[in-house]
Order: sequence, then C-alpha cells, then structure tokens
Amino acid sequence: MLAPERDLLPDGLFERDPADGRRWWLAQTKPRQEKTLARQLAARGLSFYLPCRPYRRRAGRRVVTSHLPIFPGYLFVRVAEAERPAALAATAVARMFAVADQGRLWDDLAQVRRVLDLGVPVTLVDRLPPGTRVAVRCGPLAGAVGVVVREASRRTLVIRVELIGRGVAVVVDSETLGLLDA
Repeated sequence: MLAPERDLLPDGLFERDPADGRRWWLAQTKPRQEKTLARQLAARGLSFYLPCRPYRRRAGRRVVTSHLPIFPGYLFVRVAEAERPAALAATAVARMFAVADQGRLWDDLAQVRRVLDLGVPVTLVDRLPPGTRVAVRCGPLAGAVGVVVREASRRTLVIRVELIGRGVAVVVDSETLGLLDA
C-alpha cells in the first residue's frame, strides 16, 4: 500500500474559523497533476484541500492501494488575496476560478472530508441526477446534507460540491434520512 500524501493543509482546516480573511479558489490542474499541485502548495505553505479515496488494484500477484483524487483535475485552494499569485505561480495550475458562495463550498468540502474520514466506501458521481434534498438524522453521518439517488432497493446519499457539479456517494439506511425544506 502506498502511503497517502498530504491532502489537506493546514491540518484541521475544517475545524478553523472560516472567517479568517482567506477565500476558497478552485484550481484546475494540468492533466493528472493534482498531487503535484498539492506538493507545490504545501512547499509554499499555502492552504488547500485535495479529497482523495483509496483505490485498490492488482499488480502481478500483489494488491496495490493508491489514493486517487475524488475530483480529477481540480484542487481547492484557500488563500488570502496577497497569497493568490504564489498559488497561480505553481507549475501544475492550469487556471484558478473564484468561488462565489464561500460558505456553501466550506460546508460541502467539510462534509466530503467527514465522509472520507469515516473510511466508508465512496463512489465518484459525475453527473448528479435531480432528487430529493435530505439530511442524515442519526448515525455517524448525522447532519450531512445531500441528494437521494435510488438504486434498486438501496438508497445512496450524494454529497455534492455544487461548484464543479460532482460529488461523492455513500450508502445510507433510508430510516436515517429526513426531508429538507426546499
């Protein structure tokens, strides 16, 4: 198993005060350069989040586990305006986009982090179908907000990151869900 690389800087990012003068930016990376950008930002001491999930594959007789970005081609950067040029100067950055709803992105990314920290299997969902917005009422995911997608007899909670139209999916017992007001 390959050790996971740093996916968050600073540690405990989502336990900090979101009103510290820094803003989220969406960095689009050059192809397959997400981890390179994370290393470059860490070397500069710039705050970022690169959500990754474990991926197992067989290599000969061995099973190798690597950690793949959940949102390929993107990394979330949180910097003050004065730090933004240093982030843009990283060679792995293709473009950086401003995030209009800072609070919403903070909440979405904190939920994604929480799901990943639980170690439950997640699935990348590229195109999120329309569905009912729900909140998990109890259990380890209590408070998570998402959209329900029905697959056969199982329910899957999709926690989406609105900015890029993608999300992660986790199987949730339907009795733990409560409807949200529109």
